[in-house]
Amino acid sequence: PKLGPPLTDADRDEGFSSRGQALKAIVVPGLIAFLVLGSIYGGVASVTEAAAMGVFGVLLAVIGRGEFSFKTLHESLGQTLMTCGMIIWIGIGAATLVGVYNLMGGNRFISQLILGLDVPPIAILLVMMAILLVLGMFLDWIGVAMLTLPIFVPIVDQLGYSPIWFGILFAVNMQVSFLSPPFGPAAFYLKGVAPPSVSLKDIFVSLLPFIAIQLVVLFALLFFPEIAMWLV
Repeated sequence: PKLGPPLTDADRDEGFSSRGQALKAIVVPGLIAFLVLGSIYGGVASVTEAAAMGVFGVLLAVIGRGEFSFKTLHESLGQTLMTCGMIIWIGIGAATLVGVYNLMGGNRFISQLILGLDVPPIAILLVMMAILLVLGMFLDWIGVAMLTLPIFVPIVDQLGYSPIWFGILFAVNMQVSFLSPPFGPAAFYLKGVAPPSVSLKDIFVSLLPFIAIQLVVLFALLFFPEIAMWLV
């Protein structure tokens, strides 16, 4: 407690009167978190379905506390649409770009360019990772997958690497894309719920250490495949 800010008289008056009340206040959020994560790790629901279960749990909690109203429901739906709408339009733009790119023969051009490089196989993988990192800065992961995996996976197979291992590399690489500017979806999610005083620039700057951590993990998996493949 001494490491935190000192309590004022107002804080003491508004605080919990007992530890029992404090415990009661965290039971419901804890149950909702267990409902979401438990359904995922228990194999009951996918990530999207688990999110819906979390919404259902929150709705039951609001009704149980007697705070439900159609006005609150309307406002929450409106805020959700505003937050998700930005991400949906990014996905629509990515899908459009990928379709035009493939129709123009861009996928065949990249495949011939990579296979024509007179370099060691690990260098080709580094080029692939660099391409994925750059594309992830501008496209959502679905668009990147549609654009690159039909090209990269056969090349990886021809080089003698495991497609499963490359799939793990792709997943970790796309985790970087969720954070990287200028179109990192996670940053836009945060901006949608953050106070107006927090700018998008502040969010991207704060994400830089986490991007560095993801890159360290990516290169560790790239140069030490057994980290990801020891169960196979």
